[in-house]
Amino acid sequence: MLSRVAASFYWLSRYIERSDGMLRMLKINYASSQDAVQEFTWEPVIRIYAGLDEEDEDHAPLDTDSRAVLKFMVTGKANANSVLNIITLARENARGVQEHITKDLWQCLNEYYHTIKDPKIERALQREDPIGVLDILIKQVMLYYGTVEITMERGEGRSFMNIGKYLERAIQSVDLLDTKFGSIDDNPDLLTDTTYWKHLLLSLGGYELYLKTYREGFEAENVLEQVALNNDFPRSVIYSVNNIQRYFERLKNESNINDFRELSFRIGRLQSRIKYSSVKSIREEGLHTFLTQIRSELYGIANRLNEYYFAHS
Repeated sequence: MLSRVAASFYWLSRYIERSDGMLRMLKINYASSQDAVQEFTWEPVIRIYAGLDEEDEDHAPLDTDSRAVLKFMVTGKANANSVLNIITLARENARGVQEHITKDLWQCLNEYYHTIKDPKIERALQREDPIGVLDILIKQVMLYYGTVEITMERGEGRSFMNIGKYLERAIQSVDLLDTKFGSIDDNPDLLTDTTYWKHLLLSLGGYELYLKTYREGFEAENVLEQVALNNDFPRSVIYSVNNIQRYFERLKNESNINDFRELSFRIGRLQSRIKYSSVKSIREEGLHTFLTQIRSELYGIANRLNEYYFAHS
């Protein structure tokens, strides 16, 4: 497979996964902002997903103005990481490999693009219930993933798509844990705030699994265990890294065996690092230190993929 094609598959998938995580986070945080007794802040969401430099922060909306934040994050043309802009990039990558994807998948992605481009979406975010609007967009992502699953050939292209998806998902989960647990340092009362942990789990789609797994209520250590170490939770860090390893193994061939081995070693090292960690060992090491190292390893894997497989695309 040409490196250009592989890179387009990979980035297409990363952009779609990023939009999914962002939309779910925005939905739960908007609901939380309506229920909040104290002043609510969007600052953690903007920090995780907007990717702003210090110079750009002046152009971001006030983090207490929910409608302005939603416009900035969903349809904001000036925000490079808005859902509108990243879906435009996803569509451009898909257009470049249109002969390698199914017609159904192209139509599905095109529909997502035109839905987010529709002026009615921006108007509805400002004047109607934003949760209903965000649900429309989340369903477009679910339709996309269903279409990928039932129509795409099980070849190299799909392996690159899944590597991109799970790499993006792992980075998002690490960033979310780091941000949410970091907020406890500034406000220790959050440690026992049931609503705080419930919203974190809802934003990752892990609320129901948590209730089935842990009977003693919401505790910070149990939330950390589920989001970082639970092999059965689809958005946990370990689940994502396991799948990066699984799909990378399918790319093995003799033409690039040295590069493959080096990157396979990196993935395996990261997998073992998380697999043989526990809540106790993470606490002893320091959660922020642990998450910073995991994030660094994930970016290292992404950089090596770029170098070895995508010709520095």
